Amino acid sequence: MTEGTTSAAAEGADTLTRLEQEGEVAADYLEGLLDIADLDGDIDMDVEADRAAVSIISDAGTRDLQKLVGRDGEVLEALQELTRLAVHRETGDRSRLMLDIAGYRAGKRAELSELGAKAAADAKNSGEPVRLKPMTPFERKVVHDAVKSAGLRSESEGEEPQRFVVVLPN
Repeated sequence: MTEGTTSAAAEGADTLTRLEQEGEVAADYLEGLLDIADLDGDIDMDVEADRAAVSIISDAGTRDLQKLVGRDGEVLEALQELTRLAVHRETGDRSRLMLDIAGYRAGKRAELSELGAKAAADAKNSGEPVRLKPMTPFERKVVHDAVKSAGLRSESEGEEPQRFVVVLPN
């Protein structure tokens, strides 16, 4: 094994350890939040696409957890930012942690992937750019990934919170 390979492997292990630590800190923070709110939920931690991923799930139904998702995921987005801040305070590092509650984000990801694929097909067939409605950064990222996998390009335009995706034909 060469020195470059050894250092790359060590760097990968360091990154994984750091992301696992982010997940642990986030889980502790969210456990406290669930206790304060008197909500039942299990916390699942993982590392996906070079970021810590934390999910709150419940066997007792997701009705109570829906309060933590809010309308159109607004509460979920706020909780994700608060959790990232708690991780930053504890570790000193900026976190890109992804939070999912009651499978909301997973369902949204599937829906947005389908939207991106459809927009790509429309742009390909019409030869015209397709403009989508304003979306959050998470939503835009999923759509950009779906468009890219369909073989087309996309870009974001506008200013937050009215930023949207434009799918470009070849």
